[in-house]
Amino acid sequence: MRTKIKLKRNLNSLIGFEGSKRMNPKYLIGLLVVGLILVPSLSNAQCAMCRAVLESEASGNAAEGINNGIVYLMSIPYILVAGLFYFIYRRMRS
Repeated sequence: MRTKIKLKRNLNSLIGFEGSKRMNPKYLIGLLVVGLILVPSLSNAQCAMCRAVLESEASGNAAEGINNGIVYLMSIPYILVAGLFYFIYRRMRS
């Protein structure tokens, strides 16, 4: 039982809780910065692979599908933001 409590206390101090229930803001900011630094480097490898596959295909069907997918994914946030602004506009007028 005592070793379990010690282990829990050591684990909490290691991850930044240090006896309190709230997380240390410095720990969260550091975790966010590390996450944002790692995300582009992980996604960069996939872009090179997609480019190689699309360049090697002669018919161009895959490239057209990828381009349509990009346009579809890009349009959804714009539609949502436009809907939000329209909703705010209607609420302000009434």
